Amino acid sequence: MASQITTLINHKDKPKRSDKTLQAIQRVGQAVNLAVERFVTVGEAIANENRELKEEMSIACTEAKRAGETIAQLTDVANLDHPESDGRITIFTDKTGVVKAARLLLSSVTKVLVLADRVVIKQIIASRNKVLATMEQLEKVSSFQEFVQIFSQFGNEMVEFAHLTGDRQNDLKDEKKKARMAAARAVLEKCTMMLLTASKTCLRHPDCESARLNKEGVFHRMRLALEQVIEIITDSRPSGENEMVPICIYASIKVFKFNNKVEGLRENLYVISQENLSAMLDLILEHTEDFTDSAYTSHEHRERILEQSKQAKMELEQLVSVWMQAQSQKTKDITEDLEIAILKTCQCMNELKRELHHAATSLAADLLRYHADHMVLKALKITGMEGNLEAVAEYTCKLSEQKEQLVETCRLLRHVSGTEPLEITCIHAEDTFQVTGPQIISAAETLTLHPSSKIAKENLDVFCEAWESQLSDMSMLLREINDVFEGRRGEKRAYLSLPRPGKHNANLKALKPVKLDSEEQAKLGKLGLELHFLTSDVDSETEKWEDQENEIVRYGQSISSMAHTMYLFTRGEGLLKTTQDLFHQAEVFATESIKLASVLTAFSNQLEDDHKPLLLLEIDKLIPVCQQLQITAKNTVQGKSATFTKVDTCIRKTKGVMTILSQVLPLSCKLLRKTQCGTGNGWLRNTNDDSMEGKT
Repeated sequence: MASQITTLINHKDKPKRSDKTLQAIQRVGQAVNLAVERFVTVGEAIANENRELKEEMSIACTEAKRAGETIAQLTDVANLDHPESDGRITIFTDKTGVVKAARLLLSSVTKVLVLADRVVIKQIIASRNKVLATMEQLEKVSSFQEFVQIFSQFGNEMVEFAHLTGDRQNDLKDEKKKARMAAARAVLEKCTMMLLTASKTCLRHPDCESARLNKEGVFHRMRLALEQVIEIITDSRPSGENEMVPICIYASIKVFKFNNKVEGLRENLYVISQENLSAMLDLILEHTEDFTDSAYTSHEHRERILEQSKQAKMELEQLVSVWMQAQSQKTKDITEDLEIAILKTCQCMNELKRELHHAATSLAADLLRYHADHMVLKALKITGMEGNLEAVAEYTCKLSEQKEQLVETCRLLRHVSGTEPLEITCIHAEDTFQVTGPQIISAAETLTLHPSSKIAKENLDVFCEAWESQLSDMSMLLREINDVFEGRRGEKRAYLSLPRPGKHNANLKALKPVKLDSEEQAKLGKLGLELHFLTSDVDSETEKWEDQENEIVRYGQSISSMAHTMYLFTRGEGLLKTTQDLFHQAEVFATESIKLASVLTAFSNQLEDDHKPLLLLEIDKLIPVCQQLQITAKNTVQGKSATFTKVDTCIRKTKGVMTILSQVLPLSCKLLRKTQCGTGNGWLRNTNDDSMEGKT
């Protein structure tokens, strides 16, 4: 609708138009009116379901409807005069009326969207409140029968909450909020199964203190995650607190070098004071102590970081000296000495950043390799089932040490994460290890005290699985941090939406989708590798665009990021753990690709070029493949063989979309440059009298 309104407003205001152009304008006007009617129907339905907003929503819908009808009337050929005898007629004698109607339409549509957004927020808050109320009941139950009944209700409520928050997460534009939402929802997903086994263990062994602590820890963490979701969607903090985000060295170095700081001296010698610049460097070097003071940083890395820090101070002193000299000479042009001092300072900061990156990532890689066999977890399970208190105490000490190593490593990784979403993911990983470690210990103690208890064993298994899952996520996080550092993938979008099970069932184990085994992963190996190469190609093409905020680029980047997670799934890695995760991701991937096709179509309507038919041909290829992928992802299958076939088909269709995208992006970039050169003003401008033909 916005594209069609733009078409009407931006048409060349010439007094004469051909019948062909007139018919095109009329179709666009009618299309706008039809789209408004559909939009208003949805708005009115929302109004009827929400009495407190009914009056406001009804007024906004009425305004939108009136504006749509006005646009349709002003573009109706039957309402225009035909005084000319040469077959060419005058149109838009009242173009001001169209502009006014368009403004009223956009204003009223915005009101409807804002009101609808309030409804969504209200739904999520109401869903959260239901979950909290049921959780309170679960905490107080004293019998298995009562627990099963309430947990059945709780399962349905959590599924509803997952759906609402998943849709909200995909709608969020702020990448930091999206990453925080993903982290909170991941906590809720994992804690739901923990809550089940921890509660059952507590019911089976009501006098066991470790079982009680174990259960209370799960409930507390779920409440924090639920509160975080509400903070994100309402953009608020409890009691008006400001969000305290730890200092990240990478971000501080970026500010130090750019943001009118060191680099800004080229344009303005007085852009910042000497004291402020020195204070900024001191703050950066103070935070490098997180690395040099860490017991887990190697001696070699510690020495190199200290040396690089010392060098940074020397380079800044030299820069300040030359800078002060240039100020005293009151010269407008930057001197050669000052340029050299700026370059040396920036180069030194780059070297410091590289050293910090190597220190953090090498430590993380070593830890992940060392703990890949999960020996401590296996030993805890065995000694717990033996009731060996002394051995369990020994292994809990080892797990505590392992937890401290991982927590410290996550803190160091946060400093070198490179992007705000990855920084948030590092904080989430740190919190997860910090909380899950003691929970495993309390679960192991319960099993040791009751070695024959099947539910106590199952409970320990669930918490150990959560630990192993977080180690796997940390491996993925490390890869992404390295990708950003090496410039392979740039800003990554997070798509961690929970899968949408087809049935609401209290027995969450029955809903648990399958994972690929090693043989199936091997079969998908070649196909996955081909998909990986295509994502690299698409990433390279998006980086060539001058305007990184262009809608085509943003869709291309997010689509490529989703394809990358699907490739990682074929290797048994990454954020998609099960086949259901993959199918949900494929569905979102197809939806985003169809949206891109719509954007490309709007772009093609502005073109008058020999290559336009080629772009339209690629768009025509894209839509059917996306629709086929949607159908495949939604189809229900049963059995291992059918599930693998569905996985294979999803990956192949995804590869097909990426192949088309790798052709469309360079072509669109080329056409955009031509259009900008021809019009000098963006890509939503008509260059021909009859260019509105086919706009609908």
